[in-house]
Amino acid sequence: MSTYIEAGELVQFTIEEPAPGYWRIVFSNPPINLLNSTTVVELDAIVRRIEEARGLRVVVFASEHPDFYMARYDLSDPNPVAFTPTEEGVTLFIDSMMRMRRAGPITIASIRGRARGGGSEFALSCDLRFASIENAFLGQPEVGVGIVPAGGAIERLPGLVGTARALEIIASSDDYDAVTAERYGWINRAIPDSELDDYVDKLARRLASFDTRALAVAKRLTIGRSDALAPSVDDFRETLGELRELIVSPSTGARRAAVAAHAVAVGQDFELRMGHHLGMTVATVEEVSA
Repeated sequence: MSTYIEAGELVQFTIEEPAPGYWRIVFSNPPINLLNSTTVVELDAIVRRIEEARGLRVVVFASEHPDFYMARYDLSDPNPVAFTPTEEGVTLFIDSMMRMRRAGPITIASIRGRARGGGSEFALSCDLRFASIENAFLGQPEVGVGIVPAGGAIERLPGLVGTARALEIIASSDDYDAVTAERYGWINRAIPDSELDDYVDKLARRLASFDTRALAVAKRLTIGRSDALAPSVDDFRETLGELRELIVSPSTGARRAAVAAHAVAVGQDFELRMGHHLGMTVATVEEVSA
């Protein structure tokens, strides 16, 4: 029997404890699980709870929506909290994800639905990733709208998939299915959708039965000895600096406006097949949207 944990003012996440030392955290932000400033603030609060929890060994992050794990960041959100620099000169999201990587408990992304942009970068920040064969798509669509990923994809993907495939993923702005993502090394395993929840739950319960300190030390040593999986604050600051310059460039403004108009024209299909739609040129997008 799962026990729900009192989580203060959380509105987008619910936390339950299926077994001692094992938390399952579910994200829900209807209608399509966009990340926004509230998501970022709540993730910071969740990471603080993970850091402070005694005896916590494993945390699974899942989604309430069957088609969207974490769709992407909602750039229409006017709240600046998500992009305001922290004391170290990074964003609150990056700060939280770096702290989550350093925390003792092993974190698992159980991916059903689309995980793009910040959603993909959240999954990359988890220690382990498992995804539905039939219903999981990952992507970094930022270049397709004239910017670059700035939440960890540039820093983390090369160490997982290699430089060439990381560049392919980031530059193409396309969607990648779970089987391809597994072959690339982006995720640990692609699992049949009907078996995903049970597989992740069994693994989490197994980990939760082990010694807390032994798991934490294993995580620290494994991650800490791979520079590619432990990007520096300077790496993130450089990426954020490039992003800020791109956002204010005229070419990016034109591209984003054209993509936004096309998204309105095609409706829900844009979110379902974003990689396909971003493959269109600005001229084609403007023609279709006219």
